[in-house]
Amino acid sequence: MNNKEEIIKLIKDRELSTIEIAEKFQVTPESVRAIKAHVTMGTYDNATTTDEIIEAVETTFGLEKDMQMALRANISQLEKGLVIMDDNKEMVTDAGRIDILAKDTQGNTVVIELKAGKARPESLTQLLAYMGTFKGNVKGILVAADFHEKILFAVKATPNVTLKKYSFQFRFNDYK
Repeated sequence: MNNKEEIIKLIKDRELSTIEIAEKFQVTPESVRAIKAHVTMGTYDNATTTDEIIEAVETTFGLEKDMQMALRANISQLEKGLVIMDDNKEMVTDAGRIDILAKDTQGNTVVIELKAGKARPESLTQLLAYMGTFKGNVKGILVAADFHEKILFAVKATPNVTLKKYSFQFRFNDYK
């Protein structure tokens, strides 16, 4: 039995938690959750599909981490006057892990959620849940390459949430 088959077996048998499976096979918990979702829905049943899902999740996870590092290095690109408040690491709340927590020039708490690619409606729900863990004036910024139409409608009724589109430009240098 290969690793992929073993991961699927452990998910089906419920012998280990998502975190334990991720640690055992040195994949991210997000990868295990994605596989678990497909096992639960019955949308695949072979190892080739498992490879594709793991690769897609790992790529997305890596892109979000790279985006987070780049934004942390120059947070003012997002909004002038923002100051990072989370000791340069994701903050864990009852609602989940916040990508970046900051304060604006008026002292408002700013929750920043990053999405690789197009943000789905669940992304806005996630951001609002994170925002709900704080008292006082809280703003949210959802950063993605594009946004689902439902998000565009929803933010019209949510004045304390801002959408920011990212783009990037590759630069190639000679390897020495």
